[in-house]
Amino acid sequence: MRPFEPATGSAGPRRTCDADVAARAADLEARYGDATPQEILRIALDAFDLDDIAAVTSFGAESAVWLHMLSEIEPSTPVLFIDTGKHFPATHRYRETLTQTLGLKDVRLIKPDPEDLKREDPVGMLFSQDADRCCHLRKTLPLAGALQPFSAWMNGRKRHQSATRARMPAFEVDGPRLKVNPLAGWGPQDIRAYFERFDLPRHPLVAEGYPSIGCMPCTSRIKPGEDERAGRWRGRDKTECGIHLAP
Repeated sequence: MRPFEPATGSAGPRRTCDADVAARAADLEARYGDATPQEILRIALDAFDLDDIAAVTSFGAESAVWLHMLSEIEPSTPVLFIDTGKHFPATHRYRETLTQTLGLKDVRLIKPDPEDLKREDPVGMLFSQDADRCCHLRKTLPLAGALQPFSAWMNGRKRHQSATRARMPAFEVDGPRLKVNPLAGWGPQDIRAYFERFDLPRHPLVAEGYPSIGCMPCTSRIKPGEDERAGRWRGRDKTECGIHLAP
């Protein structure tokens, strides 16, 4: 596998336009889209300074897999967790467990703007009236602000999770940033085998029937035969919180 070669004549990742980022993502996908998750992470981390690329995670059901890989390569990578104020208490405990177990050195809690919540969700029930707006206030806006200093970010999405992710590439453009999906090509058996190989701690809610875990009010157990994200926003015409939708 060839090492990543930065494009010549570029003024640097922070000063590239969306078209430059799209071209870079397409080139990386063509060259390394079928690489292993570890190789994809190394390529991404080699392509950017440590203060120019971040990992974004929900500390959910399968987060331990790619966070373990990341900790083996560069444990000082900034790790962003969007603390919406609506997570299960078990998720916060799991975040603390993984942070300590994996030796992650720079986990950052990203919170919604208190003034936004005071103005639009003063009693904390917006999720029941307008789930899209709730996600926007509690997830999309906070993450957009937290990503301002970075030119690239990584996450743990996988193609097998839902129909909307079935064609997801390993490298894609996200507005002015490169977005990296190292586990895109992994299926449930790969995830399970990795957990077992490294004896990684599981999110406690997985054993209770939650294979995909988001905010407490909008996450339910799945039924036999459903895809693993069927418990997210059940009964609503909604499949994503918004942070992974094209800007």
